Amino acid sequence: MRDKSCESASEHLSQLAADIHPTRLAARLNPTLSAATLERLQKSPRLQVRLAGLLLDNEVNLNEGCWGPDLLHGHDPRRAALLAGSLWHARSLLKLISKPDLTILIQSIGAEAHAFGIRHLAHAIATGSIGDPVQLAQLIERDGLACLGAWLDENSALDRNRVLLRFPVGTAADEPAIEHRKAAGQLFSLVAAYLVAETP
Repeated sequence: MRDKSCESASEHLSQLAADIHPTRLAARLNPTLSAATLERLQKSPRLQVRLAGLLLDNEVNLNEGCWGPDLLHGHDPRRAALLAGSLWHARSLLKLISKPDLTILIQSIGAEAHAFGIRHLAHAIATGSIGDPVQLAQLIERDGLACLGAWLDENSALDRNRVLLRFPVGTAADEPAIEHRKAAGQLFSLVAAYLVAETP
């Protein structure tokens, strides 16, 4: 009997093709393709497995095997990045207390990431304090993406790309700095545990 928790590679590849960010697809196929054309390609059941295989550089046998969940257990990678970024900048989150500033920040990163960072203040990386909520939100996203990219780099190319391909080309996840590589394991152990805990 087939393990229901283990889906075929082709089923996962079809889902991955639908989730690939259009800029990744355009960069591989043809940068001049319109958004509407890319969307049609991604929605075509006949092409999905081939498109995903193309972007994965045939890292997986398209006809055999089964896959478990991805490294984020199907959770939104941007959400995971914001959680990591909130840990990175937790000290600034704690010091940002004016209601107008908090409103601006939470509109950008969400109440969940804000609460997560404060709850795990002991794991903060950044030592400075950023008082501008717009700048802080941008840095949370940037550093969170960089940490995600560094954490993904510690895994196989297939596992890395199953997550990374869902982001546009050129985010901080593509080129994490040394400081992000040093902290990524620590931060993402907390993020991954949090996400796994709510996975059915």
